[in-house]
Amino acid sequence: MPKTRLYKVTFLSQGKSIELYARRVASSELWGFVEVGELVFEPPGEGLVVDPTEERLREEFKDTRVLHLPMHAVVRIEEVSRRGTLAIRDAGSGEKIMPFPVPPRR
Repeated sequence: MPKTRLYKVTFLSQGKSIELYARRVASSELWGFVEVGELVFEPPGEGLVVDPTEERLREEFKDTRVLHLPMHAVVRIEEVSRRGTLAIRDAGSGEKIMPFPVPPRR
């Protein structure tokens, strides 16, 4: 049985750097775009702890069959052996963005 490929795709969108996992990455038929398909999310209720970042991205891309990302927005595409946690980061600082309000530190 052939091994199914898994890609970690990092791209910029609206001032954020987003990391997603997908089974298919290819050149798009649209000139200047990268095609990312078969997005991979953890099945709901699988983990012991609910990851708010995963829930936010799952909701945002729930009806997406294929993403056509502009080449200049793609930061990195990695072929990986297993899926890690998803992330949304600030594009400038690289710090993770919390998908829910966090009380200010004192």
